[in-house]
Amino acid sequence: MKQYVIIGNGIAAAGCIEGIRSIDTKNHIVVVSKESHTVYCRPLISYYLEGKTTLDKIGYRSDDFYKKYGCEVLYNETAIQIDDENKGVLMSKGGTIPFSELCVATGSSPFVPSFDGLNCVKNRFSFMTLDDTFALEKAISPESRVLIIGAGLIGLKCAEGLHNRVKNITVCDLADKILSSILDDDTAPMVQKFLEMQGVDFCLSDRVARFDRDKAIMKSGKVIDFDVLVTAVGVRANTTLVAEIGGKVNRGIVVNDEMRTSLDNVYAAGDCTEGFDISLGGNRVLALLPNAYMQGFTAGVNMAGGTKIFDNAIPMNSIGFFGLHIMTAGSFIGEKDGGTVYMQKDDTSCKKFFVRDGLLKGYILVDKVERGGIYTSLIREQTPLETVDFDLLKENASFMAFSSETRRKKFGGVV
Repeated sequence: MKQYVIIGNGIAAAGCIEGIRSIDTKNHIVVVSKESHTVYCRPLISYYLEGKTTLDKIGYRSDDFYKKYGCEVLYNETAIQIDDENKGVLMSKGGTIPFSELCVATGSSPFVPSFDGLNCVKNRFSFMTLDDTFALEKAISPESRVLIIGAGLIGLKCAEGLHNRVKNITVCDLADKILSSILDDDTAPMVQKFLEMQGVDFCLSDRVARFDRDKAIMKSGKVIDFDVLVTAVGVRANTTLVAEIGGKVNRGIVVNDEMRTSLDNVYAAGDCTEGFDISLGGNRVLALLPNAYMQGFTAGVNMAGGTKIFDNAIPMNSIGFFGLHIMTAGSFIGEKDGGTVYMQKDDTSCKKFFVRDGLLKGYILVDKVERGGIYTSLIREQTPLETVDFDLLKENASFMAFSSETRRKKFGGVV
């Protein structure tokens, strides 16, 4: 009898379970879960904090998911080492779980710089998990002054979740713009202005030099008083389990398009991995929910003896802040990299497209996001722009930009 072991219990793990069961309905699956919760949608924790959703609505699958798919879940348990030679996983509470096929879906962890005086801050939190959210929720009050270090996706979603629940929110970042990983100099300022209109304050191009209990002394000399601190500087892929047994690791665990690592019978999926980005033409960590699921499903199929590849991964984001919607995808290849940039922009919205070698490589949409999935499909499928009416697409994501034959194939008979 085979035994499948999945280390991790996030979206990638759910995909892996469903991938395995699409091929093998009999052999045992063991899931190692560091948390005590069933699989849930991490992006929804800010909406829970804000009061826009409830715990029973952030689950990624139904309550009977594991029973339905014949899984044994070990909650509040951590894998501490992989015994590659003997095909076993050593557990933090003792014992070893044998495996025939293993999927490492360990996700990522918050990166917290070693700020001087940080240990003296009493109310200090991360914002990555549901338990982080519970702890933060207990610490805040209507009079709380919150300082968030990090103006990326995690930090700003935390700010949105805390909005109207605390007295004030200040977000600081060493970068000179917010959301620096997905926005550029044309789009970040307009989003920042919108967030400031909602009452979020920013301190950019500055960093914390040291903490003095409830004061952050910035490098610029500015002093920020706070009661609650949230560190959202960034995340790092959890690669240790694979790296320490000689598996190939860069910023993430290196996988091929079957989600195989460099080790026999060991697969990896989700935020801990590094795969090929077709929009970039190179490897990078693609820590995104849709990619995590597709990677996990692909790994599961192959673990069970099937054949599946995932070879069209791209970075993509679809997010909203206080009703302002943003979509981005692909790589932002500018003129210095041999690309061409097309932009339509006014005071509150922007469309920006990045083209190279006759292909759409990336886009940024602020406010005008309708049918943005059409642009994503152009990138994923590497559709030559000469085969579509790209001038029309730049104005409007319309099905009419495609030939009648393509419309029938892609959009179910739309002619």
